[in-house]
Amino acid sequence: MATVLVTGSGGYIGTALVDRLLADGHRVIGMDRYFFGTGLLGDTVDHPGFTLVREDVRSCRVEHFAGVDAVCDLAALSNDPAGDLDPTLTQDINFHGRAHVAATARRAGVRRYVLASSCSVYGRGEGVLDEDSPPRPVSEYARANLAAEKAVLELSSPDFAVTALRQSTVYGLSKRMRFDLVINLMTLNAVERGVLNVLGGGTQWRPLVHVLDAVEAFALVLGADPALVGGRVFNVGSDAQNYRILTVAYMVRERLPFPVRVDLTPSDPDHRDYNVSFVRIRDVLGFTPRHTPHEAVDDIYEAIKLGRVDTGPRTVTVKWYRYLLDADRVLSEVKLDGRLLA
Repeated sequence: MATVLVTGSGGYIGTALVDRLLADGHRVIGMDRYFFGTGLLGDTVDHPGFTLVREDVRSCRVEHFAGVDAVCDLAALSNDPAGDLDPTLTQDINFHGRAHVAATARRAGVRRYVLASSCSVYGRGEGVLDEDSPPRPVSEYARANLAAEKAVLELSSPDFAVTALRQSTVYGLSKRMRFDLVINLMTLNAVERGVLNVLGGGTQWRPLVHVLDAVEAFALVLGADPALVGGRVFNVGSDAQNYRILTVAYMVRERLPFPVRVDLTPSDPDHRDYNVSFVRIRDVLGFTPRHTPHEAVDDIYEAIKLGRVDTGPRTVTVKWYRYLLDADRVLSEVKLDGRLLA
């Protein structure tokens, strides 16, 4: 049993990772700003092995890592559109913040550090891309991820094993649900509007991975020999789940028990297009995803139908960040001497 500090513990992957680590018998410290609230954690907050720490990763201190064996660093402004809202803030949190977490953990004597990065660092790639392919990021989010990778991997040593996990586009149900990820969003649009809008003609490639399989990758790294994973990058996903966007749309449509129209739009402001190899994580860690897009569409549809999942503004990252920024501006304008009404 280890003590694992998870930053971004209130996020889409973070909430699932915390529950998995607790189920595996680990003690977990969940560090997050909890922009999306702590209520979505549910019973986890009362688990005897869980400690909630409300802290900005940019301000974390050595004492936060006392007794910690490993860090899973997931704290970030999520996804490419949200990253472009405020490029300076994105670099500050997604690059400098995570570099600070890794350096502070190392000073505190933590032995392992796992960074949640993204396959979006490949940007517009040619051919099948592996971990040695040159990254070509096309968004601020991807550029910050790549900078964070470089900064933390330089800290890796026999006493501090650093691993970067480049996640595929994640899908599936989570406590902190996101409907700005391709399978999740397509399923919601199909249910609410009966139409799937496919931008860019749908020819662009995306690798996909279920949120529970993404969590499995973290668990495998934490349990691996540090010599196998220290100083290394792993793409997280499966060769069998590399799809063109149009194929994803048809998969979603065919899974639902009602008519759904697929509309193609030739233009797309998102220029990402990458077909990724997952040979390394399969061969080194024995990683084999167990969940499929079909399963996820079924689960999401059932959850929407039964009202078991939130579909409001909190589930679309860029909308929620924009709401928080707008609310902060409004409150700043009406406060007097730092007070609202009192």
